[in-house]
Amino acid sequence: MTNTNQIPNSNIGKEVVSPVLSVKDLTVSFRTNDGPVSAVNNMNFEIYPGDTVGVVGESGSGKSQTFLAIMGLLAQNGEATGSAILNIEGKDHELVGMDLNRLNKLRGSKMSMIFQDPMTSLNPYLKISTQMCEVLRLHQGMGKAAAQQKALKFLDLVRIPEAKARLNQYPHELSGGMRQRVMIAMSLLCEPALLIADEPTTALDVTVQAQVLRLLHDLKTDFNTAIVLITHDLGVVAGVCDRVQVMYGGRLAEIARVDDIFYNPQHPYTRGLLESTPRLNADGSSKHADLPTIKGQPPNLQNLPAGCAFAPRCDHATEHCQKEIPTLRYFNENHAKACFAEGFSQSTLLHGAD
Repeated sequence: MTNTNQIPNSNIGKEVVSPVLSVKDLTVSFRTNDGPVSAVNNMNFEIYPGDTVGVVGESGSGKSQTFLAIMGLLAQNGEATGSAILNIEGKDHELVGMDLNRLNKLRGSKMSMIFQDPMTSLNPYLKISTQMCEVLRLHQGMGKAAAQQKALKFLDLVRIPEAKARLNQYPHELSGGMRQRVMIAMSLLCEPALLIADEPTTALDVTVQAQVLRLLHDLKTDFNTAIVLITHDLGVVAGVCDRVQVMYGGRLAEIARVDDIFYNPQHPYTRGLLESTPRLNADGSSKHADLPTIKGQPPNLQNLPAGCAFAPRCDHATEHCQKEIPTLRYFNENHAKACFAEGFSQSTLLHGAD
């Protein structure tokens, strides 16, 4: 089994390109009255242009905090260490520890983030045109007329009907789906190299959710944007992602291409996530009379186990697992896991060890 912290270039068979984001030994902790909380621990991964990477895991696994740290948006009691390098046009920008003025020039222009609830991101007192044009004036120095024209172009791009009229409306006058599309349009105004979407479809109904996901896919194709999709919804991951990063207890548990995650999961936690997802058979009936669950509770981030964080809940755990933290290792070119077991057959993963 090869030991490496680097993710191979996912553009197999294409011209080799540099990653747009390289993360090494990223650690995030929070100071609390009850002591430090280790939210993210020694994360290592890379994201490539035109790549859509799904980040999945239970609540509290560190998904959002990883990328809030990269964006420089941690709460005041949070601290990030390690390295997160944004590569733009061949120039590296170290994001961890970057001063606020330099970071503000990159946020919204070279990297953007879409949040779950657009009403917490859009200013309810300003018209859509004012908020969109402010982005263009700040990052591209555009005049009012040019900014209005580009804002209208991007509202059309995200398929908002009667886009010209929407520019003069306030956020509360738009539906939830339209507000989310406005946020996507704003995040793309400066054509960023990296777009981070944190649960962008959770608050939307199924029809609008499908439209937004289709939109993200088309935008990746049109702009070669690297997209990180943070979500609990494995169906969303299956529909739009190229690769998947599974997180547990603030660490990466498994990384693989999306097909391998669904058809050949190699970490017991990934298996547990898949098995606990409701599904239907071809005849419309439920696959399981009782939906399987992962036994036990997620780890206490203030008091993580000495070994593998998943060991207390794992049917395959050994004494070794209780004492030592497994390193993320690649066992083939595109598939890595943080697990001491050498490999699982499909039947063992699905039904447990005999």
